[in-house]
Order: sequence, then C-alpha cells, then structure tokens
Amino acid sequence: FSAAKGAKLTHDKLKAFIGRNYQADPQGRWYFQNGPQRVFVELEATPWVWRVHTDGSVVSHTEQLARPQRCWLDAHGHLYLETHLGFGLVHSLDVGVAAEFVETGLWVPQEVAQSALQARFGFVMSPHHQAQGQA
Repeated sequence: FSAAKGAKLTHDKLKAFIGRNYQADPQGRWYFQNGPQRVFVELEATPWVWRVHTDGSVVSHTEQLARPQRCWLDAHGHLYLETHLGFGLVHSLDVGVAAEFVETGLWVPQEVAQSALQARFGFVMSPHHQAQGQA
C-alpha cells in the first residue's frame, strides 16, 4: 500500500490477537477490540482480503475459512467475493487462481461500481474521515 502509515506487523501472536478481535460495529466501521479500547481500522479497499487456494478454499487475512456466496468485478478488474464472513477483495497474488474458477463457471462475477462498494456492502473505509464529516 503506497499510502500506508505505520509499520508492517510481523509478530505472529500480535497478528493472531488482532485477527481474533477484528469486527465491525453497527455503522460498518471495522476495528479490533483491545480490552476496553476499540482500535478503528482505516481500510485500503475492503474489510476483508481473501486468499484463494487451488483446492477452492478461501481464507481471510485473519486466517478464517470463508464460504464464497457471490463474486463481483469492478471496471478496474478488481475481483471481490461476498462470503458468509462479509465482503472482500481477492488478494492480487491469487487472481490467477480465482480466474480459473471464473473460467470454469464456478464463480460468475457480477458487475459492481467501485464507488458503490461501501454503501452496497455496508462498510466504512475511513472511520476517521467519517467522524470529521468527510466520508
């Protein structure tokens, strides 16, 4: 992410802790719970990032197994999956594997406008900007 702030998390136990406590509030703002403190997350694209494996399994960036329900494609060629966990972007390294599922008809992408994702799928990209009335 070219505009990322902070540092990449490499501590496995910290990543697992964040993953276990990653959730959304009723307004669609994503956060992780750290005791009494909520740490809100600025999203780069979607609340979930999916890793797609050649056996057809889909795993979230928090290491949770997901069941795909629908497939979406925007005008920029970004591929998204709607799953029982929620809506997310297919990881760029897995687009080739996902393309095989599209080509075989296992997944049938529906068109979606990137600008409509937040409203359609009920998530907030930037809780900070929303609080300031900017998004």
